[in-house]
Amino acid sequence: MASEIRVPTLGESIVEATVSKWLKQVGDTVSQGEPLVELETDKINVEVMAEQAGVVQRIDKAEGSDVAIGDVLGMVGEGTAAATSTTTPSDQPSEAPAAEPKVTDNGHDNAPAATPVARRMAADNNIDVQDIQGSGPGGRITKDDVVAQMQQTTTAPTAPPAAPPPTPSMATLPMLAIATDRREERIRMSRRRQTIARRLVDAQQTAAMLTTFNEIDMSAVMELRKRRRDAFKERHGIGLGFMSFFTKAVVGALKAYPIVNSEIQGDEVVTKYYYDIGIAVSTDEGLVVPVLRDADSKNFAAVEQGIAELAKRARENTLGLAELQGGTFTITNGGVFGSLMSTPILNAPQVGILGMHKIEERPMAINGEVVIRPMMYVALSYDHRIIDGSESVRFLVRIKELVEDPETLLLEG
Repeated sequence: MASEIRVPTLGESIVEATVSKWLKQVGDTVSQGEPLVELETDKINVEVMAEQAGVVQRIDKAEGSDVAIGDVLGMVGEGTAAATSTTTPSDQPSEAPAAEPKVTDNGHDNAPAATPVARRMAADNNIDVQDIQGSGPGGRITKDDVVAQMQQTTTAPTAPPAAPPPTPSMATLPMLAIATDRREERIRMSRRRQTIARRLVDAQQTAAMLTTFNEIDMSAVMELRKRRRDAFKERHGIGLGFMSFFTKAVVGALKAYPIVNSEIQGDEVVTKYYYDIGIAVSTDEGLVVPVLRDADSKNFAAVEQGIAELAKRARENTLGLAELQGGTFTITNGGVFGSLMSTPILNAPQVGILGMHKIEERPMAINGEVVIRPMMYVALSYDHRIIDGSESVRFLVRIKELVEDPETLLLEG
């Protein structure tokens, strides 16, 4: 008895995925519940498990293939593998047959067999596939064979010309340098990066997005952290960072201006009176925004621990779908990378996002005197369709007031 390997339901709003990596190959023995293949979605990676013990008999979707919910990826059954039903490795589409007719781009029947990627790469680099020795099944030419031929062509000595070539003019010298010395690399965007790009463009095209700025004197927070950080870490096992102060300040400002904690659904404005704060985290695969639930009910230690755990799991790619959905407002901290000022883009369908930045010592006029203070620029991007300019400015001023007097966070946050 055999069972098909199908793309499972991946969660709310996820309808397609990409085959990231096959963990088992045709002929491999598997146990029930053992991971077979890893799928990449725009939010998380998912492992598809074997529903029964047996042997991988068939792989229908190669690595890199786009698949939809319910698509058949392959088959696990009893006995040996069905050798005629396997898929060629990752440089050919999953729909391609195991062997292609020996036809080149110009239609000649006597040309060696090559994968579509190999043929295209050879054509782009003016390489005749007739000159390439294929290393694939049945002498099939793969993209690795084309790359090897390109390297061999580049390094092989050439015979001296019969006559010296004409001396290039000054006008042709730059073109020669461009043709021979510049290197390019073409890499397909990951599904997550494609989704990030699409959502950022959508946010700019669908929302009336504006940004307002202010600056915060970080002296009080820095003095408090210096005074309390050792005792805080000894008691709670985690450092006292800036994110907890800003998270609590954001909650306090959202309570004062609830419209910023809203979203637009059709012709209605839905205002949230709970505070699930998205924390933007940079990973190798791109930006993800896990959500810290009920931030208003957490103390500073719980906020720090929650953010640290979410960031760790985001970078390990072990977040669950529920941890990436349903945020009401987002905080992003470009200051960790040295950003002095930026305009963050809305995380739709939210209507507000706070951007934190690098702390810089600057001369400030205080009570008629010039003093040096650690200052941070902050930015609020907001959807002007439902948030007026006066509300956005007062919202940011409230955050400034709370951070500059951190003791009030115990009451307002």
